[in-house]
Amino acid sequence: MTIAAKIEEYLEAQGVDFEVIDHPLAYTAQEEAAASHVPGRRWAKTVEVLLDGRPVICAVPATRRLDLDKLRAAAGASSATLASEGELADLFPDCDLGAMPPFGNLYGQTTFVDEELRESERIAFHAGDHRSAVEMAYSEFERLVQPVPGEFSAPLRDRV
Repeated sequence: MTIAAKIEEYLEAQGVDFEVIDHPLAYTAQEEAAASHVPGRRWAKTVEVLLDGRPVICAVPATRRLDLDKLRAAAGASSATLASEGELADLFPDCDLGAMPPFGNLYGQTTFVDEELRESERIAFHAGDHRSAVEMAYSEFERLVQPVPGEFSAPLRDRV
């Protein structure tokens, strides 16, 4: 698989200047950022969350982690849980598991974006598989997706 057809067709139809980056197989956001030669602070890690049972997409820098409590509070939800692998497969049938792009508008979902990503001139993200990415201007991403901005991330925890 390469870039998901839904994303490629949408970006082209909207006249967006974007670059497809092919890279060695990578699974985590930080690995994919490194394999794509993109700084982790500009890599939009896509996290699928259920807010009060409703699926939403959250985009945070690869150098940070999603803080579910901050997201829940900002969204005014009573619960926030990570989506299961089975739910991901149903929500993103054209993407490999864990390689979904942060385009909630194309998948019937609201997209939340962390303020730290908004500071980037350009962002990159999964393009539907674990061997390709899309890089584009953040301003174009915001124009197309109209994400809900907020402070939803926290520093990565040290691993023991």
